[in-house]
Formats: sequence, C-alpha cells, structure tokens
Amino acid sequence: MNVHIDYHDVSGFIRADGKKVINGNGKEIILRGVGFGSWLLPEGYMWKLPEGGDRPRKIEAMVKELIGEEKASLFWDTYVERYVDEIDVREVALQGYNSVRLPINARDILIAGDQVTFNEKRLARIHQVIEWCRQYKVYVILDLHGAPGGQTGANIDDSENDLPELFTDRKNQELTIAIWRMFAERYKDDWIIAGYDLLNEPLPDWFNKYNDQVLPLYKEITAAIREIDKKHMIILEGVHWSTDWSIFTDQFDDNLMLQFHKYWNNPDTESIQKYIDKRDEWNVPIFMGEGGENNAQWYSGAFQMFEDHQISWNLWTLKKINTSNSSYSIRMPGGWNLLTDYLEGGTKPDAATSEAIFNQYLDNIRLEQCDAYPGISRSLLRHLPIQIPAEFYRQGDGVGFGIVHKKENPVGLRVSDYVPMRMIASENDKPSYNSEGGKLCDANNTVCVELHPGDWLAYDALCVETNPFDLCARLNMATGQDATLSIEWKGQQPVTCEVRDEGWHETLLMGNITVVSGPVQVIVRVLQGQVDLDWIEFSVVK
Repeated sequence: MNVHIDYHDVSGFIRADGKKVINGNGKEIILRGVGFGSWLLPEGYMWKLPEGGDRPRKIEAMVKELIGEEKASLFWDTYVERYVDEIDVREVALQGYNSVRLPINARDILIAGDQVTFNEKRLARIHQVIEWCRQYKVYVILDLHGAPGGQTGANIDDSENDLPELFTDRKNQELTIAIWRMFAERYKDDWIIAGYDLLNEPLPDWFNKYNDQVLPLYKEITAAIREIDKKHMIILEGVHWSTDWSIFTDQFDDNLMLQFHKYWNNPDTESIQKYIDKRDEWNVPIFMGEGGENNAQWYSGAFQMFEDHQISWNLWTLKKINTSNSSYSIRMPGGWNLLTDYLEGGTKPDAATSEAIFNQYLDNIRLEQCDAYPGISRSLLRHLPIQIPAEFYRQGDGVGFGIVHKKENPVGLRVSDYVPMRMIASENDKPSYNSEGGKLCDANNTVCVELHPGDWLAYDALCVETNPFDLCARLNMATGQDATLSIEWKGQQPVTCEVRDEGWHETLLMGNITVVSGPVQVIVRVLQGQVDLDWIEFSVVK
C-alpha cells in the first residue's frame, strides 16, 4: 500500500514517530536530499586526483607547495564560499529536494591548541548555508564526515596515519563530544536542522576490533547533546561504510534514525531487507544517507524502491569534476594533468601556471559555470521526462504488477518484490549499472522483463508541470510473433497498441498525451503475444 506523503512540507522540527519521520505539523515526510560532498571535506576522487591527493590534508599540502601559504589560504577561503553558495541551495529546492546532508571535517572547524576553540569564520559560513536552507525550505542534516583523529582510518575522513585514531586516543573522542555539544548549543532551537549524523561510516572491517567502541561513543555523544538539546533527531550509522548494523544492540534514545549507505549493488528489496528488519525490531525510521556514483537508470530503480518502503534518502553528491552521474559537473581546467602528474612524482609546475589552474578551478566550481545533468534529478525523483528500466515497476503483487504466466527465472535474477521474470539474453551476462555509463542495451546483454498474455506492470512518476508527452518503449517479441499491448494511463482511456516482430526496437506506445501536473501511473498490459520489455520512456513532445 502506498502512503501519501507531502515531501515538500518543510515545517517545524522533525522527529522519529515509530517507523515514520514527522514534521512540526505532525505530517509524515520522507527526506529526499543531496549531499554537499567535497565542500568542507574535499575528496580526491571528486577532484580526479591520484592517491597523492586523495584527502583534504594532501590536497591542501599540494596547493601550498605550488602557490605558497598566503595564496593557498586565500584559495581555500574562496573555495568554501563558492563551492556551496546561495544558488546551490536554491537549485536543490527548485529541483524538488527537501533536504541536504552537510559533511563537516573536524580539522576544518577546530583550532589547534590546548583549549577547545573553534574556527568562527568557518562556522559562520556553515551558518550562512543553513540560513539559505531556511529561506528555501530545505532541511539540513549536520554530518560529522571527518571526526577528530578519523573514524575510519581512510582517506574519506582525512585520516593522517590511515588509522581510526578516534578510537585509539581518548582525546579525540572528547573533541568529538565537544563538537557536537557546540552544535547543540548553537542549533538546539533551530527547526531547519533535521538531525545530527554523529559519525560518517565508522570502522571498515579491517579495523573491526574497535567495533565495540562505536555504540558506547554514540551514547556518550548523545548524552552530551541531550543535556542541551532535547528536540533534534539523532542519526546513527553502522560500521563498515555504514552497511553493518550488528552494533545496534541497545536502543538508548526515543528520537533515533538509523542510517545505511548503498552503492553499486542491485537496487532491490533483498539487498536492504536486513535494514527493514531492524526498523521493525526497533520501531524507528531508517535513512539511506548516502548512495550514488551509479547511472540514471540505477537511480530510477533504487530511489523509487526506497520510497516504496518509506525510507528517507540522500544522493552523494550534488557536483564533482568531470562527471555525468551527478546533477552538476565541474569543468576540468586546462592543465589539470600537470597537477595529477606532479602528485604522481612528475615535474612541479611553476607558481604562475599553478595559480592560473587553481583560479580557473575556482571559477568553474560556481554552479552557474557547471554542466547540468537534469536527468539525474529526474531519475532520483521520478519526474517527467524520464526513462524507467522495465524491472523498476511499482512494488507489490496486484499493485505494481500482475503475472498470469509464471515460471522459474533461468538465470536467477528474481529477487524479493521484483517477482515478474527478469531475464537476460545470455547466462554469462549480468545487469550493468556502471558508475559513469548506461545500462548495456544491445541484443546480447539486455536486462528486461518477460511478459505473456494477461501480464501487466505499473510504473509511477510525477509530472511537475503540465505538458504533452510521448510514451515510448524498447521491446522485443518472441520470434515470428506480433503482440498487442494495452496502455492504461491513469486519467486517460486505455489505448491498444499493435507491435510488430522487428527484433529489439523502440516503438511509440502513446503520442502527444497532455499530462497534468501531479502523480502519474501507467500500466503496460500484454493482451496477445510474448513481449520482452527493456524500458519505457516519457519524453516531451517536440
């Protein structure tokens, strides 16, 4: 059963209410957001840098070596101002998201010394972004992405020695508690803050000997927050890149959300069932707090699946250099290869050349200078126009599909709720959801759904603005057979479509249909013949 949720009702403190997240008006919402990755914690892969520049401290060292300390300081101040500016927050809201995850590097906001003091200049910029989020009605999740000493012992937390020194040095834990106490004091009465994400992806498996320290530290941080702030939701991540929830043995607060991360693997219920089970056990909401680095087709399946299960989600990330799988791509400056070569032991570029490259980069990170990929957000949010792979129909027998003809899947791709037969042309082929490429769609490697007379599939989407659309499909018939389909567009009379046996091909199912703004549901039903369906696509009439 689908629950009607007003995703844009950003109003008042949100909190956990059983398995739901509710806002200040008592309405259930799903957080649908993006991360501001590489802003306060620059990540080398988002800069397309090699291992020598894989984390903030290494990137900072490179910049300082190439243009000197004074200009490097100016570079970073400019970087922080431009990488996330008002236009970024405005576009996030305009595209339909209702939240952002704001990753913070402890080293960026702490001032080294015997006393715990904070970089007020950096905190002021964080607050400015929060104010823009308030203006454009976007909730903010504060995410400690790089804790003092490092919670993962890897590049993603700006680790100095590739060790999780948060768990080997008590001083680092005390600094972490102080950071969260500081944020609680500043934002205890601020409803635009959705919650506190205490630690990003603690402890990969090779450091699992420290796993038993994570929950006690979570409890200690939460206790410090609760001395000041009784209102905000506490968000807890599992270990091993936030995928292992075995540490969650003790439910110690009444306003918790549990977070998992999901990359690359099949976007199916089976892959997240363990998190759904924990939600049922603890009676708390759950959050897919980081997922991405795939293609638009994977997004259209995975993120719709999260919503089918009433799971909040967040894309990683809004923009990065030279990409096609984020909403925005930063154009790579000319001469960037000089930096990568230098980091790999090559010749050091001179200061003037380096400064010109960095200045170009600072210009290019402005959102208005980026290349936009609107199809990414449309895939995440299921906004028309969009292409939806056939296997990502609505979940639930009798709701999202009806199968008259049933037989075993010959290649074992059937999983959980996705029970209509998914098949591929060769047993040696597998579904492809490549990071930067599309799902393979040639006749020898097509992931599709096999449909027989009486079978049907339902697809959900959202029309943001009334427009005429065409509905097309890529399909194939059994050899020597034609097929008859019924296309049932909610609000329109069913249309019968005769499809000829022409091998794999694209065909127009319905043309020039005026779709009014609001929810869209289309049912593709087979009346006669066998049909292998690869995808359906809603396209704007030209």
